[in-house]
Amino acid sequence: MTVITICAILKAKQGHENQLRDELLKLIEPSRAEKGCIQYMLHRSLEEKGTFVFYESWADENAIITHVNTEHYQTYRKNIETIIDTMDVYHLENMES
Repeated sequence: MTVITICAILKAKQGHENQLRDELLKLIEPSRAEKGCIQYMLHRSLEEKGTFVFYESWADENAIITHVNTEHYQTYRKNIETIIDTMDVYHLENMES
């Protein structure tokens, strides 16, 4: 089994920081309940207002594909279209194992 880690860095448009935070918080519970979700953590930058980081671990690529096709994820993507400034997503592999 190849665990895949995702680091997603999202920055809200000015004035939309709280709205983006609220949309991100809605993802946590249903995402953690998905089959294949090992870890799903949301962080807020201490240095940059309105910058949030998701740190996720998934059992495999199929779990990620299933995740991005869920209703809650698709709703989130639609809801952030006008409030997101940037989003960088990195798929990572552990170099120690």
